[in-house]
Amino acid sequence: MSVATIKLSSKGQIVIPKEIRDELHWQPGTQLTLVSSLSGVTLKTAPKKTGSNLGNLIGMLRHDGPPIPVEALCRPVDYSADWEESEQRSQ
Repeated sequence: MSVATIKLSSKGQIVIPKEIRDELHWQPGTQLTLVSSLSGVTLKTAPKKTGSNLGNLIGMLRHDGPPIPVEALCRPVDYSADWEESEQRSQ
């Protein structure tokens, strides 16, 4: 873990040294959260928003084959063969 001493500019800005940005894998555009406390501040990456927007899930599951007709996707699943097989294993 690196330590650096930096100065606050007249506009209230700081520059995070390249060595520390590289160590933390912070690229341009990385969103950061600044948390104040009695002892100073903590700077960390902002948590990524997940689960709140269904648009984030697009492309998560991929199908590498021919298109499946909607009728086939909506057909009920028959679990009886799986149930019989698990019953035979448990005996």
